[in-house]
Amino acid sequence: MNMMPSLYTRRRITNAVGLTVSLLAMAFGLFWLIWILWTLLVHGLPALAPVVFSEMTPPPGSAGGLLNAIVGSLMMSVVGVMIGTPIGILAGTYLAEFGQRGWLAPVTRFINDVLLSAPSIVIGLFVYEVYVVHVKHFSGWAGALALAIIVIPIVIRTTENMLRLVPSTLREAAAALGAPQWKIVNFVTLRAARAGIITGVMLAIARISGETAPLLFTALNNQFWSSDMDQPMANLPVVIFQFAMSPYEDWQNLAWAGALLITLSVLTLNILARVLFRQSATSH
Repeated sequence: MNMMPSLYTRRRITNAVGLTVSLLAMAFGLFWLIWILWTLLVHGLPALAPVVFSEMTPPPGSAGGLLNAIVGSLMMSVVGVMIGTPIGILAGTYLAEFGQRGWLAPVTRFINDVLLSAPSIVIGLFVYEVYVVHVKHFSGWAGALALAIIVIPIVIRTTENMLRLVPSTLREAAAALGAPQWKIVNFVTLRAARAGIITGVMLAIARISGETAPLLFTALNNQFWSSDMDQPMANLPVVIFQFAMSPYEDWQNLAWAGALLITLSVLTLNILARVLFRQSATSH
């Protein structure tokens, strides 16, 4: 009985130390995040004028905006998501619903884990070798392909995890009514996991929004307006990289404005994804 108070005291001390260290680590991370956001707001807000959304990227010493870069980023991101999302959802559905046996599912999961952890610059180099080198020019299609390869593993992992959260009783009830497996997957499990899958797609969009390295090797850049996906295409990440490294103050201001735009869009997508995921978890 005499040992109980000392054991209880040690546990309370251990708990207090662990909680203090966790709070300090959280405060340390939040400090840098707030500092980064504050720096972006201080430098980006004054440069975020209407001209940014209405004019093309300028030569040094001239007024201009980021319209061609914004449109180029949107076009490549939309095409990349349209290519990667169906592949990711179909592959994730197979892994969750049909891949319980055999060797294909474990191999697919392993490759997917490799793609999830692969640096984006490696993906850019891969697309450069298999596509850009053969067509002999940079293009928006190459950039969209690189972004699609980044989207696929994220959607696969999210789709598989969301489908595994669907209760087995729903599948059993549908099977008891005589529904074939393809109908169970289409009309029961996928519908039940719809919000979570959409969340994964939004997280993938947030991930590719700020990717610079793969676009340097695929889409490159374009100082002029271009909606031709078969030609080099302007995009926000590469424009920010080039303008931020330049010695011209007007280009640096546009780089701050572009960085703030990407940050706000990524934050908005992440917040929406969290809200959708929370609603999905609550409904289950």
